[in-house]
Amino acid sequence: MVDSAVERAAPSADDPALAAAIRRQEERVQRDPASLAFAQLADLYRKAGRTVQAIAVCREGLTRFPHYTTARLILAKALQAEGDSESALAELRAILEVSPRDVQSHRLAAEIHRRAGRLDEAVTHLESVVTLDPNDRESRSLLGLLRASGPGEASGLRRVLAGETFVTLAFGSLCLEQGLVDEAASVFTRLLRRDPDNSEARERLEQTLRARLRRRG
Repeated sequence: MVDSAVERAAPSADDPALAAAIRRQEERVQRDPASLAFAQLADLYRKAGRTVQAIAVCREGLTRFPHYTTARLILAKALQAEGDSESALAELRAILEVSPRDVQSHRLAAEIHRRAGRLDEAVTHLESVVTLDPNDRESRSLLGLLRASGPGEASGLRRVLAGETFVTLAFGSLCLEQGLVDEAASVFTRLLRRDPDNSEARERLEQTLRARLRRRG
């Protein structure tokens, strides 16, 4: 998934409905501080952009309920939002050790690895996603892009891309500018397989995937 489709248009931090929901959940937690309600409060903080609070609430609650995977996933999302992707991955690994069929954890792990240029790891998690959720067409499509070592159909531009001559940032960017998003994704993916530390290729691949998502509506 591409940033989980930006959390499906996440609510604004100043959304009155979100603010009211936070107040209600804060009151609920105050009434029963030993309950599992902390996880929902943390998730509301995260959606409001209050990620530091979300992390603190999750970590405190997990000291009491260390096996509560929902809270651990919320913590992973908040850590990712704070830019601490490696800590987020550590939380996801902890979830998957005990719940290897947790689809949401596989999706988020795939996204984090993809953003870091670790395409093989991203593919592994996406393969788990499409196995566990065959109806997830977005993940299946993304898997096809990231898994391919080169373009599939040997015709036209795709035949040109079968070689290495045009596997460059400049040519990939040209494809993207012309709206050839699948071809651009193929170029940037192959560049990242050569060099996972190529930050510009990582950035262009993310840009391409966002453009592809917008085009598909």
